[in-house]
Amino acid sequence: MPLSKTEEQLMDLLWQNEKAFMKDLIAQHPDPKPAQTTVATLLKRMQDKGFVDYVQQGRSREYYPLVGKKEYFSRHVNGLIKNFFNDSASQFASFFTQQTNLSKSELEALRQIIDNELDKK
Repeated sequence: MPLSKTEEQLMDLLWQNEKAFMKDLIAQHPDPKPAQTTVATLLKRMQDKGFVDYVQQGRSREYYPLVGKKEYFSRHVNGLIKNFFNDSASQFASFFTQQTNLSKSELEALRQIIDNELDKK
């Protein structure tokens, strides 16, 4: 089950910190700061989804991610390709390169990345 936008924001803070207490997550959250009860609810939902866990430290919980940022976004992109591009990476690449405002140098950089991957195979 994917994360909501607000859960992703919180997860991003956890990825940046590697582990954090709720008070730290609230302090680092951009304004307007969420209520402590809101953050507690989000963390519980994220725990139920298998994205975070915690270690009890006295009366506080120190949260940490169970899923890495790269792994999460890889799953997210693969889900987009599967659901919106008929499981075709080439359809996705075609859409991405035609529907975004990539400069010539960015397209050339993409070509170099693809060429490097082809050389590895």
